[in-house]
Amino acid sequence: MANRIDTTFARLRDQNRKAFVAYVAGGDPDFDRSLEILLALSDAGADVIELGVPFSDPMADGIVNQLAADRALKSGMSAHRIIDLIKAFRETRDTPLVLFTYLNPVYAYGFEAFHNDAAAAGADGILLLDLPPSEAAVGQDFLHGEALHHIHLIAPTTPPTRRKSLAESSQGFIYALSRTGVTGGHSAPSESIAAQVAEIRKLTDTPICVGFGITTPEQAAQVAGYADGVIVGSAIVRTVQDNADDPEVAKKLKAFVTPLIEATHSA
Repeated sequence: MANRIDTTFARLRDQNRKAFVAYVAGGDPDFDRSLEILLALSDAGADVIELGVPFSDPMADGIVNQLAADRALKSGMSAHRIIDLIKAFRETRDTPLVLFTYLNPVYAYGFEAFHNDAAAAGADGILLLDLPPSEAAVGQDFLHGEALHHIHLIAPTTPPTRRKSLAESSQGFIYALSRTGVTGGHSAPSESIAAQVAEIRKLTDTPICVGFGITTPEQAAQVAGYADGVIVGSAIVRTVQDNADDPEVAKKLKAFVTPLIEATHSA
């Protein structure tokens, strides 16, 4: 069966539309409302959902995503419960899911077992933040994680030779960082990101999505003008945080993301 990420980007390409990629922390603020949030994002028109696997030491994340992971862990979330969350989502929705995670939870679960279980549950890809592809290629423990597309990060500071290697071995889509630093630490995308996307595009036909610093429909439309997709994370997670005690958090999040999605799709 074709990977949902690939079929989604192929469909969007045929429609001359750009992808909206939404990030949320799995289990934030708890399992049931997290599922409601995933369903709301799908219903709002998100093309891909990045689902964060809660981890106690998310070193690449800013305070917003750190607190989200903490809320999820305190609610009882784990790598095994993430699998349950995916299964529950897949009962009614077909939106592609990419697991956004650090290596530790995956390694503790069992690298190959996690990939296989996540794929069987309905996940489509994985972005391992702290496992360089070059290390994965030579590590015996990491040679059997083929059940999911492996999404690569390319930063403005990625050297040309490494950027070429990452682009040529990319699957699903490339996550192009607008800026360096931790998540949620920026108020706008970098002005140089368009040139970065153009350089990556010379190396691969894999779709290129841009994240970091996108918070408004205007910014989403701007980025969609030169990238294949727009990634919004911290602004979504902050909306969940602000409404974490509200039983209608999913409804409020849907209202927040809808203008961002519409701006991306109409760019």
